Amino acid sequence: MIALVRGEVAVRRADHVVVLCGGVGLRLAVSAETLRHVPAVGRTVALHSHLVVRDDALTLFGFATEEERDLFLALIGVQSVGPKVALAVLGGGTPRELLAAVAAGDVARLQAVPGIGKRTAERIVVELREKVAAAAGAGDIVVTRADDPRRLARDGLVELGFTAVEAEELLRDAPGDTPEALIAHALRAARTS
Repeated sequence: MIALVRGEVAVRRADHVVVLCGGVGLRLAVSAETLRHVPAVGRTVALHSHLVVRDDALTLFGFATEEERDLFLALIGVQSVGPKVALAVLGGGTPRELLAAVAAGDVARLQAVPGIGKRTAERIVVELREKVAAAAGAGDIVVTRADDPRRLARDGLVELGFTAVEAEELLRDAPGDTPEALIAHALRAARTS
């Protein structure tokens, strides 16, 4: 695995850079966020990297920080999110801002990224929210998630296949103080509608 690329910037484009390493130019696909940290042509740069191997291509992706690379790896682990879509998401802000959006369930922020539809944005939030919360305890990224019963019930309904909007609608007038009671009421309401 190629984990780090260091060398002279030979080409700097909107979606990629070419870095000269030992006389070889390596093309790295980068996000808009990483591109902000890449110096001008002729200057030295060090980028964390990840190599994606497909049947028809070897694609090297570059990242300004390890944090951004880790978020990229988490994103491509989400069903229906490929490397290009993950790069587009990373271009939507700093890793810290994006992790905060995921932790807060901010589907609209993710949906604002070109190429990300409502279902994909919801899937990213559902699949990564727990990982983001776990990472908060292990690293320097501080992302908290309230143990609000309604929020937990909504998350549970989304995991059962409802959209976030449908879950909110089912929970709107639901009585109960625990996520379990709220989910049970919502499921009964869904059956009768």
